[in-house]
Parts: sequence; structure tokens; C-alpha cells
Amino acid sequence: MDALKYITPKFFTTIRNYSKGQFLKDLIAGVIVAIIALPLSIALAIASGVNPEQGLYTAVVAGFFISFLGGSRVQIGGPTAAFVVIIYGIIAQYGMAGLTLATLMAGLMLIIMGLLRFGDLIKFIPKTITLGFTLGIAVGIVAGQVKDFLGLGMKSVPAEFLEKLLAYGKHLSSISWPTLAIGILALVIQIFWPRFSQKIPGSLVAIIVTTAIVAFGHLPVKTIGDLYTIKAGLPSFTVPDLSFSLIRQMMSPAFTIAILAAIESLLSCVVSDGMIGGNHRSNAELIGQGVGNIMSALFGGIPATGAIARTAANVKNGGRTPVAGMVHALTLLLILLFLMPYASLIPMTCLASILMIVGYNMSGWRTVVRMIQRAPKSDVAVLIVTFILTVFFDLVVAIEFGMVLAAFLFLKRMSDVAQIRQWVDKENLDDPVLSEDSDLKQVPKNAVVYEIFGALFFGAANNFLNVINDDGKNVLILRMRNVPAMDISGLDALEETLAICQKRGMTLLLSHVNAQPYRVLEKSGFIQTIGPDNICESTDQALEKAVALAKEG
Repeated sequence: MDALKYITPKFFTTIRNYSKGQFLKDLIAGVIVAIIALPLSIALAIASGVNPEQGLYTAVVAGFFISFLGGSRVQIGGPTAAFVVIIYGIIAQYGMAGLTLATLMAGLMLIIMGLLRFGDLIKFIPKTITLGFTLGIAVGIVAGQVKDFLGLGMKSVPAEFLEKLLAYGKHLSSISWPTLAIGILALVIQIFWPRFSQKIPGSLVAIIVTTAIVAFGHLPVKTIGDLYTIKAGLPSFTVPDLSFSLIRQMMSPAFTIAILAAIESLLSCVVSDGMIGGNHRSNAELIGQGVGNIMSALFGGIPATGAIARTAANVKNGGRTPVAGMVHALTLLLILLFLMPYASLIPMTCLASILMIVGYNMSGWRTVVRMIQRAPKSDVAVLIVTFILTVFFDLVVAIEFGMVLAAFLFLKRMSDVAQIRQWVDKENLDDPVLSEDSDLKQVPKNAVVYEIFGALFFGAANNFLNVINDDGKNVLILRMRNVPAMDISGLDALEETLAICQKRGMTLLLSHVNAQPYRVLEKSGFIQTIGPDNICESTDQALEKAVALAKEG
């Protein structure tokens, strides 16, 4: 059973000592989070290009399974702003059938990632990349709301960013001033309402106020009901049509959904861990996210992941177990059954303003500005490139290119740090202060000692081959205490060095070889070639051996 602990859902851990008092706290937190999730789920669904109820389907179905089978005590799952641009693009190109299949495939990928313990690897994605694509997604979300916020007379909004801007420019003269006024009012309410109350979300207040004004004032402002037919009731179970051709086409979009869901959900887990002093199970969380997305696809929903804002609200309101997330899903289900028809009265411009606030909050622009001011130029370059690619091209391209660029820059830094320095003979020092340094060793006349600093890999190997330039020496000692790792290129460099030593009649000694380099040398047969006696545990031992070789010579 311990072998499976890494994928055991937190629900089964927390339920063992569950109390009535904690249930009441989870119940209250779940209901409050459901109220927060209601307008967001509807707004995110519409912004993604699907029907309003599909956002609630996602929050209900995916939200329940993410809490039930996930690896976090307090994670709240559902549709998030990060997916809006991706979903909109998939639907524009492949239709709803393509999105359903992509979500299903992404769920399977997430489950496989969890089983293979990939949850521990997500942390290797640099912060510059996550900041870059998060800012890019935020810009895309805000750009996608301009039509509804201004009430422009456009039938549809292009998926591509530049095409969006050009289309807005052509239709700018068709601004609906009543629509704009209602949108601005919704923004003002959301900005200033938190000063009066933290319990009731400003987005819900904005919806109630603007819906009442538009309905009772009979204003010419587009509502959800003008554009969509809202279906109340339970979602129906549907199996998507499968074909090898469509599966092949949806592989890249599915990978995008899976990677983004993994990154965002685990980031949310880390944030919530800090709030409750807990520890999530990253691989169990990936499996929970995978099952949640599969079930969402089968019940007519859209991709889902952990929602940081809703998770934080859950914690602040007393939620401490997955029961709160399950209550949140069941509360939304009741709303879906009994209150959904009233959603048709909500002004579209109000939903657009809600998403603008969401985009602003998720952008992390303050962190981006601080990083640009303080970070090395190479990190800033990765951030900016990832941001530009996310906005103008595709999130997959942005992550792939960003990761490759970050990897190359990391290797460049490692190569710059890697050095090889010759030891100075203690007796040859002119500085009396330095000559009293206890760390300095007396190097025999027949030997030369070089110390290697940093990983010995392909990026640093070329600098290593020019070390043997002393005549009249018959021993070369390489001190490898500061070499944590070595690859095949580093091994090649050592083999070339050994060959040069053999041509010159020199003996090559290695000292302080760490565990990973030693395994590389042992597996390759290098230790047998050089001779096990020439691998020394310490530099003192190597120097003593050099003295012995001088006497033999």
C-alpha cells in the first residue's frame, strides 16, 4: 500500500479523522466558493466560444472529481481563464467535437503523467516561462472581451490576436454607448466592492446590479439570452466520435491542455500549501486532474484545472478537506437545475468586465516588471520571447521554444562557470601571507595539478583539453572534488587527456571523484584503462603517489 501512497487521493487520508465541526466549515466554504464560481464559470464558457451552461457542467463534474481524487486538501477545480484562448482556437479550427476529444486525450495524458511520477518534474519549468505565457494568456483574454464590452456590431471575433485588433479597428464606429456605460459600471463595482465586503464577491454584485438596471430600464444592451439558448438540467453523458485522423490532429492541442492543466493545478497546490501549512501529493493531483477532464469531456464540459483564486477563497473561508470542493460542485449543480434560466438576463458587457478583471489579476504584471528590472538579461529574454509567442502564435510553440531557449541559456551559464585552474606550488609563492595558507599543498617537481570546477559536460569539455602545457613533468593530477556531474563529452575529454599523457610518458591521476562521475568512468571502462590505483581518494594521496613515481623515474 505504501508503494501507492504517491497516488492516493487526499480525500481518503483526511476522511479518517473527519469531524462534524470540520464538516460545517467545509460546507460553508463550499457554498461561498460556489457563489464565486458561478459568474466566472458562465463568463469563461462564453469567452471560450461554448454555451454558458457548459462552464457550469465543467465546474460541477470536473470540480467534483478533482476534489475527490486529487492530491490536495483544498484544491478547487473548474474552468479557468488560462484555457480561454486555447479553447477558443481549438473550437474555431476543429469544432466542439475536436475540443471534446482533445480534453479527453489531455485527461489520459495527465493520468499517465501522474502514474509515471511526472508531477515532480513540473518544477523544472522556469519561472520566466510561466510568467511569460501567463501574461500572454491574460493579454489574450482581455483582447477577446473588447467586442462585448464596447457592444461592437460584429458577428464574430477572429481567433488570431492581430486579426482581432484589425477587426476591432474596422468596427470601432459601432460602439454602443449604453453597453459601454454598463460595462464601466461593472468594472467600478468589482474594483471598489472589496472595500465594503470580502465575503460576497464583487463579480456577483456586479451581475445583480447591472442585470437589474438593464432589465428594469429596458436598455438596448445585449444579454446572454440574446445570443445563447441556456439549457437548465443535468448534463447528458456523450461519447465523442473517434477517428484516427482526428486523434492525430488533436494530439498537439491535447498536449497543450495537459501541460497547462498540470502547471496551473500544481502551482495552485503549492500556493494553498503555504496557506494551510500542508503538503500536496503532486502525482495524485495529476491523476485527479486527468479523471476530472475525462469526465468533463464525457458530460459536455470543457478543460478544467485547479483555480488559484477559488482555492484561496476556499482556504480563507475555512475549507480544509476535499469535502469543501465537493460541496462547491454539488451547490453549482443545484443552481444549474433551478436557477439557470435567470442567467439569460445577464448583460454580456458585465461578463466581459468580469473577465477583464480576471485577466488583470492573473497577469502578474508587477512580478514581470520586477523581474525585468532585476533579472539577468537572458532570463528577461526568455520571458519576453515566451510572452510574444503566446500572444501572436500558440501556447505550445511558446512553451517549447521557451524551454529550449532556457535550456541553452542554462548550458551557456554552466559552461561559463566551469573552469580548470592550475595549482600554484607553495614554495614558489612570493607573497608571505599566501604562503602561510594552510590549504596550499607542496607540489612535487615532477607533477602538475589542475583542479576542475563545475559540471564536466559537452558545453565545458572544449576548454578542458588545453591543460597539458608543462614540459619536464611525468605526472598530471586532476582534482575533481568540485565536479558534481559528467556526461559523455566530459568522458571523451578525459580519454583524450589520457591519450596525450601516454604519448608524453606521463601518468594521469584522478582525485576526489564524486559518485556520478565515478559511475560514468566505471561503466565506460575508463577506470580499468587508467588503472584503479590511479584513482585516488584524496589529493594528498595523489601527491604522495606522484612523489613515489618521481623516485621510480
